[in-house]
Amino acid sequence: MSRICEECGKHTITGNRVSHAKNRTRRTWKPNLVSVKAEINGTVKRRKICTRCLKTESKQKKA
Repeated sequence: MSRICEECGKHTITGNRVSHAKNRTRRTWKPNLVSVKAEINGTVKRRKICTRCLKTESKQKKA
């Protein structure tokens, strides 16, 4: 199971954890993904999308 948003393509990124003494070690940031059921072409499928996309979709449905 990959950690990629199926809506926007957001994925895990890497960078440095920097201490007060400026020691650098590698770390990762993972997207906040949720599994939702969505109707696609008349069939219900599970999709993994980030919470930002979920919020955007709910706003678009209200408008």
